[in-house]
Amino acid sequence: MTERVVIDETKVDYEKGIVREEFILRTDDTETYPSGWKYRLHYGTLDGETIVRYDNSHGKHERHPPEEGEPIEFEGMEELWKKFEKEVMEKER
Repeated sequence: MTERVVIDETKVDYEKGIVREEFILRTDDTETYPSGWKYRLHYGTLDGETIVRYDNSHGKHERHPPEEGEPIEFEGMEELWKKFEKEVMEKER
């Protein structure tokens, strides 16, 4: 199996009490990840509250909250990352 980490970054803003995690992996494990991507894009508080999160941890593309995850249409990794960035910027205003 070939895998390549594209992004693996965590940023913590202690002053604002915010954590931002971005993990994107290119994979050829198409049985578990048919899109060819495994990812977790998380923006939340240091005390564990999820403000916005996208992941496909269970092989399904989801947006959180809600806690159980809301299915999303995956239109590509770049498009999803841009959507996440836009939501984070809106939350930071």
